[in-house]
Amino acid sequence: MAKKLSVTPLHDRVIVKAAAAEEKTAGGIIIPDTAKEKPQRGVVVAVGTGKKDEPMTVKVGDNVLYGKYAGTEIQIEGQDLLIMRESDLLAIV
Repeated sequence: MAKKLSVTPLHDRVIVKAAAAEEKTAGGIIIPDTAKEKPQRGVVVAVGTGKKDEPMTVKVGDNVLYGKYAGTEIQIEGQDLLIMRESDLLAIV
């Protein structure tokens, strides 16, 4: 993401752009839109300042894994993004 977002998350929140859902299985079967799983991987596009005694461990550009139902879906500048707490992130990949 080359352009900086016009939104800055507060405190320990991060904004994540979800990865695209898989189009095919490993065996080559095409997955229809109704059966696609919600992705659990994405790229951090904005980071808050952190809590008073807890600095943020993720930074912009990190690839992360998050829970299946983590975060709130938002739309900023025509992009579908997720905003969530840093504690909802499971790992940096």
